[in-house]
Amino acid sequence: MSRPHLTHWGAFQAKSDGVRLSEVQPFPEDPEPNELIHNVASAQHHPTRVDRPYVRAGWLHNGPGPSKDRGHEPFVPLEWDRAEELLGAELRRVYGQYGGKAVFGGSYGWGSAGRFHHAQSQVHRFLNTLGGYVRSLGTYSYGTSEALLPHILGDAWAIIRGSTAWEQVERHTDLIVAFGGISAKNATMSSGGVARHRIRGRLSQLRASGTRIVSVSPIADDTPAEAGAEWLAPRPGTDAALMLALAHVLITEELTDRAFLDRYTVGFDKFAADVLAHGRAPEWAAEVTGVPAERIHRLAREMAAGRTMISVSWSLQRARFGEQPLWLGVVLAAMLGQIGLPGGGFGHGYGSSAYPGEGGSAISLPALPQGHNPVREFIPVARISDMLLNPGAPYDFNGQRLSYPDIRLVYWCGGNPFHHHQDLARLREAFTRPETVVVHDPFWTATARHADFVLPSTMTVERDDFGMGNADAELWAMPALTAPHAQARDDYAIFAALAARFGVEREFTEGRDARAWLEHLYSSWRRDLPDFETFFATGVAELPMRPQDQVLLADFRADPEAAPLPTPSGRIEIHSSTIESFGYEDCPGHPVWLEPDPEPADRPLYLLANQPKSRLHSQHDVGAHSRATKHRDREPLRMHPADAAGRGLTDGDIALVRGERGSCLAAVRLSDALRPGVVQLSTGAWYDPDPQNPAFCRHGNPNVLFADVPTSTLAQGCAGAHTRVEITRHEGAVPPLSVLTPPASSDAKEAEPASEL
Repeated sequence: MSRPHLTHWGAFQAKSDGVRLSEVQPFPEDPEPNELIHNVASAQHHPTRVDRPYVRAGWLHNGPGPSKDRGHEPFVPLEWDRAEELLGAELRRVYGQYGGKAVFGGSYGWGSAGRFHHAQSQVHRFLNTLGGYVRSLGTYSYGTSEALLPHILGDAWAIIRGSTAWEQVERHTDLIVAFGGISAKNATMSSGGVARHRIRGRLSQLRASGTRIVSVSPIADDTPAEAGAEWLAPRPGTDAALMLALAHVLITEELTDRAFLDRYTVGFDKFAADVLAHGRAPEWAAEVTGVPAERIHRLAREMAAGRTMISVSWSLQRARFGEQPLWLGVVLAAMLGQIGLPGGGFGHGYGSSAYPGEGGSAISLPALPQGHNPVREFIPVARISDMLLNPGAPYDFNGQRLSYPDIRLVYWCGGNPFHHHQDLARLREAFTRPETVVVHDPFWTATARHADFVLPSTMTVERDDFGMGNADAELWAMPALTAPHAQARDDYAIFAALAARFGVEREFTEGRDARAWLEHLYSSWRRDLPDFETFFATGVAELPMRPQDQVLLADFRADPEAAPLPTPSGRIEIHSSTIESFGYEDCPGHPVWLEPDPEPADRPLYLLANQPKSRLHSQHDVGAHSRATKHRDREPLRMHPADAAGRGLTDGDIALVRGERGSCLAAVRLSDALRPGVVQLSTGAWYDPDPQNPAFCRHGNPNVLFADVPTSTLAQGCAGAHTRVEITRHEGAVPPLSVLTPPASSDAKEAEPASEL
């Protein structure tokens, strides 16, 4: 009998013999099934699964301390009791000597679609039980939005979650101008899961209804063919220039809605005067962007002629000065005067994830309480290398003057910073600085290979849980489909055992095992739903839907006095006095064009490092579907045929990609879906550094190519969307990969650590 399961990228059904999955099929009610579901079964027992606890040999023999041997030395296998004993003693030492402000609780939330076995919640609850931890703030996905939007429009999550419903767009919208496109591949994902994928159908319906889409992106298929979109292909990183030119036309041709601007916004006159004073006309923008001036003029008039949605992808704010195009998207929508109207205004994230524009549940789901964290120190999520390399150093963030904490122990559970972060050689150096690094992971990812303690955690199919995606209104039971791989344990079980050695088991577990927690969370929340046993046996519980006629900021438009925005003025801030008061040269008080760094003559190509089609982030990169997209085990690099021909490259060649901070190998794939001069290499290939050169990835991870710089002082966000590169044919033998096999292990007799624990 097939049993259901839910992942971040789709629901599926599978049979199992108790050890392995078979006959994996998509959820029958999913109209656009996702092939990523086939990564799960093929990855489950891959040789890179962590089979038992391990400790790095140098840590075991020499004790805790900074070490350049992380990532190089073999690991020593341990029995669970011994691993718990050593790690429990180390946690007591660090908390006893330095307190929670010396512990960084790293996690990134995508480890599981389940609500209870949510690695981020588990590790934070555990560390709070011990005395707290230094946390990270924001996300790599839209961290810049999280910092900027509260100043100008409101809470970022509320804006994204409250996006105008697709049904309203279909009924009312004449034109969507989609900066960054509306990506079908990104819309297959959602935190918590996706039962029903709909994006291609949504875009087909829009096309049939007469809605036009202009996709503004260097990549044509950033908006799928179903949309029938017109493609405008500016140079990467120039969207702000194009937007300023559109604003210039709206101002000079008196196409703005002055009544809306006067009632609902502040600061427009300062912005408009600056646009005119700097001559941000279409003719100027054409030189910067490569988009013809005539098309810019015409697009501005088309925007003002009907109901228009200005959509800004998350990708635009993941770049140097990423605040500017995001802010300008809001400004353009305000100038058109359609914010709060059905089908008009501003959208952020359509196609960036599955849930913007969808209904979803009207009620939130239960979550594991994380307790109280007495430690006040934090870092913006993308500044981990800066923190580890510069303890005590001052830095600015969103109007605050802060300093980096002195971290002695890193505890990472759920997530792989060697996927998300930039300048991986620098991150590798940063990981040499703590005294101890602990990682829970099902697989030998790069993060696990750079740890001292590696504890094997279960995959979602190996444990009981329940979950629901942000775009759905069904709570799914997620019973374990197989036994755990080898000696893998749930994060909760690992933490409960460590809490017992710390003397705080009762505080952490409250006397419940994992199954009891599931029943407790469900039963204390369920309202009119079936009891837990009935729900878990049935497999699904229907929840009330949010209204399908949602319009972003409709209440604000109806009465801005009764429903003001949560901004300093209560209005849309085209000019922000608060941001201006910070005095940041890289993010002034209203959106502007900030000149990028000079173009390097030896790196003439623009590389876009976007999310992959074949996996979620780096998850299950060893799975069958992900590996099937590679060539000779290298990540595919898309190039325009003209760019490849000019370098003597053909389809299937292994190429050397050289960037600002490093280089990598990739397999050339020709495509005319890219603007000439632009190449595309997705993120997520497991980092496989050359033993002699950590800045050279043999597998094709583009994050070795990027400098580790923030979007701006305001947001300190991830700026990993694009960089400049040159590409040449790889000469000589293609080096073997190390990421497809476990790291070296030593069965040498265990010695006690040198330090007193």
